[in-house]
Amino acid sequence: MATKETKQRGRPRSFDRETALEQAVRSFWERGYEATSISDLTRAMGISAPSLYAAFGDKRALFDEVVVEYGRLYGGFLSRAVAEEPTARRGVERALREAAAEYTLPGRPRGCLVISAALNISPASAEVADSLREMRLANVRAIAAAIRADIASGELPPDTDAGALAAFIGAVIQGMSQQARDGAERTKLEAIAELALKAWPRKAGGASR
Repeated sequence: MATKETKQRGRPRSFDRETALEQAVRSFWERGYEATSISDLTRAMGISAPSLYAAFGDKRALFDEVVVEYGRLYGGFLSRAVAEEPTARRGVERALREAAAEYTLPGRPRGCLVISAALNISPASAEVADSLREMRLANVRAIAAAIRADIASGELPPDTDAGALAAFIGAVIQGMSQQARDGAERTKLEAIAELALKAWPRKAGGASR
C-alpha cells in the first residue's frame, strides 16, 4: 500500500500560458499564418518547441486558439456593432468607425488578423484559409440579415439588394485593413468610411439612420 503522496507527473509549466498566447496572436497578426514558423513562435512566446507542442498542440491548433483569442480581445467589434445598434446603417457606421480606430491603434500590428492572416497561403494550408473565409462571410451574412430586417420594417427601400450591400461593406472593411497595413492613418480610414456610408440607400423622405 502506498504511503507517500503521489507526485505530479511531468515538469510544472515554467511560463505563463496567457502571456505566451498573446505573443502568438501578435506573431500571426504581423506575419500571417503561412509566414509564421515554429521558430518565430517559440522566439516570440519565449518557450521551447516541446513546450509549445505540449501546451498548445501543433501550429494549426495554436492558430485556431489564436483566432479565438484575437476575436475575444480585438476583433469582435463588427459583430457587436451590428447586433447592438437599432438599424443596419447605425451598426455599419459604428463598425466602420471602430475599424478605422482599431486597425491603426499604436502598439499593435496593423489591420485585421482574420483578413490578413490567410494572404499568400499555400494549398497545404487550405483549411486555414477556408476557416478564415467563413469567419469573414459570417460577418457579411450578419450585416445582410440586419439589412433585410430594415427592409421589412420600412427603414430601407424594398428594392434594396441586401446581399450586394452587405458584400460592399465587407469589401470596404477588408480594404481598410489592407490600407492600414500599407501605412494609412486613422484619418484616412475614417474618410474611406464616410465615403462608403454615402452609398447607403435612403428611405423615402430622407437619409436612413
